[in-house]
Amino acid sequence: MNKNSILKRWGRGIIKNKKASFGLYFVFSLIGLSIFGPLFTLDPTAFLGTPLSPPSLEHFFGTNGQGQDVLSQTIAGARQTLLVAFTTGFFVVIIGAFIGGAAGYYGGKVDDFLSLIINVFLVMPGLPLMVILASWLPPGPLTLAGVLILTGWAWNARVIRSQMMSLKGRDFVLAAIISGESNSRIIFVEIMPRILSLLASSFIGASVYAIGAQVGLEFLGLGDVSTVSWGTNLYWASNDLALLTGSWWTFVPTGLSIALISFSLTLINFGIDEVTNPRLISEKNWKKELPDNTLNNGVTPVVRKNV
Repeated sequence: MNKNSILKRWGRGIIKNKKASFGLYFVFSLIGLSIFGPLFTLDPTAFLGTPLSPPSLEHFFGTNGQGQDVLSQTIAGARQTLLVAFTTGFFVVIIGAFIGGAAGYYGGKVDDFLSLIINVFLVMPGLPLMVILASWLPPGPLTLAGVLILTGWAWNARVIRSQMMSLKGRDFVLAAIISGESNSRIIFVEIMPRILSLLASSFIGASVYAIGAQVGLEFLGLGDVSTVSWGTNLYWASNDLALLTGSWWTFVPTGLSIALISFSLTLINFGIDEVTNPRLISEKNWKKELPDNTLNNGVTPVVRKNV
């Protein structure tokens, strides 16, 4: 089976998978809402009503401590948060694939040197390093993305290195070497497409990590609090003493949005695993071949083989 047929089979399987299809539907819906929603909502930075007003027909999600519309801030905040998250996920996968792939394929001194760099970043405490860098560098989305990429690529590189080491001795790689193909083409054309599911899962995991880390840093005031994002929404809700005043509407919409986008991305990850993991595929096919009564009566079925 060639690479194109594998990719087509995976694509059809992911679309048909209920978990992945639901996750994709919600993620793309939220992306579309973050892009086009601000065109139809109120100005998220304008003073529009009485501070900390509860939800009403005029302001569906109420207003925050600055008299700004919470619904507009939730929709507008998704744009910057998702942009930083997906940018971080993309570059984490690119850097991890480049360094981890080179280390696993070449081996020897190249592997020793690159593994040393990977191990150095792995042993660094991630959270304190993020806090220090975010507080020292100028605040802004580019700073947050750079900090998250710098502290998050090493795990991905380690996983890709291990996968590359297991694939470089396969027959298709040896055939490519004998035919005179360059090392870069073997890595990025012959091997990388075969670990596409791993790269996709790494991208999703890095994006979920970036959402949580970005919101956490901005909640601590280490981002640009003058911009509108999910993290700054929670920052201002904390400053306005939302919990003490009972103004739940200032932080619940943002918190639910973070939880739903993370849940949807995790569902996509599960769906990709179910489609591409050979063990899960074989178990699913085995269950389909069994009679229904053997799956429900609690008795382990005995599979007889023809001699």
